[in-house]
Amino acid sequence: MTKLNRSVERSMKILEVVSGSGVTSLAFLAEQTGLPKPTIMRICATLVSQRWLTQSRNDSRYRIGSRFPRLGAAPDSIDALVEAGSSEIIRLSELTGLGVDLAAAIGNGRVEIVDTTRKFSEHGIFPDCIGFRPSPFRSALGCAFLAALDADERADVSAKLALNTKGQERKAALSLPEKLKEIRARGFATREYGYWGRGVDYGGIPSAISVAIRASSRVVGALSLVWLAERQSVDDVATAHLERLTLAGEVIGRHFTSGSDI
Repeated sequence: MTKLNRSVERSMKILEVVSGSGVTSLAFLAEQTGLPKPTIMRICATLVSQRWLTQSRNDSRYRIGSRFPRLGAAPDSIDALVEAGSSEIIRLSELTGLGVDLAAAIGNGRVEIVDTTRKFSEHGIFPDCIGFRPSPFRSALGCAFLAALDADERADVSAKLALNTKGQERKAALSLPEKLKEIRARGFATREYGYWGRGVDYGGIPSAISVAIRASSRVVGALSLVWLAERQSVDDVATAHLERLTLAGEVIGRHFTSGSDI
C-alpha cells in the first residue's frame, strides 16, 4: 500500500475549509481541521506564496487565491483584484494616514469590499467590512462604480436596483442623476453623510471618497479612502489626497489587466 503524504493531505483539508467558508481565520481553521496552529500557519504560508490562498493584510484571514485551480482555468476576478491591489492599498494608506477599502464588481451594478487597510487603533474605524456589499446609491464605492459605467449599462442596472428599494435607499436612487453630475464634476464619489451600512459597525460616523477602477475598457471595482467624519472634511481629504487615490486606482487597474506580480 502506498504511503500517503501527510503534508499534502493536510493542505487539501485546509483548502477544503477555506473554499467552503469563504473568508477564514486561523482559529476557525484549527477548529475545523484539528491541526495545530503552527502547522496551519506553515502550510498556509506555502499556499499563499503559490497564490492558492490569499491572506488579508488587515486581519490575517485567508481566502482562495487567484491561482487556485478552477474549471476552465480562468482566475476568479475577485481574487485577481485582491492580488492586484494588495500592495497598492497599503502604500496608499501609509501615504495618506487613512483607511483604504478595495471593492470588486460582483455583477448587476453592485460591488463588494474584498480588502481593507482599516485599523481601529489608527483610523478609529473597525475593520470588519470584508464581504460587505455597500449601497449602490448611498456609499462612495457604489456611486463611484455606477458613475463609471457606460450610460446604457448604468441606466439598466440602476433601474433594476431601484425596483426593490424603499425609504432612504429609494430617495437616494431617485436622486442618482444629480449625484452623477456631481461625481463627474468633482472627479470622485462621496459617502452620504450618516449612511450606516447595515451589518457593519464602524465605531463612529465615517466619511469616504471613492474612484472607480478600470481595467482596459471594463470597470472592475472601486477604491475608497475612509476616515472618521469628525476628524477631517471631505473637501480637505480630497484636496490633499484625491490625486494619490486616483493614481492608485489606475495602478491597480493596470496590474489587474496585466496579471503581473506586484
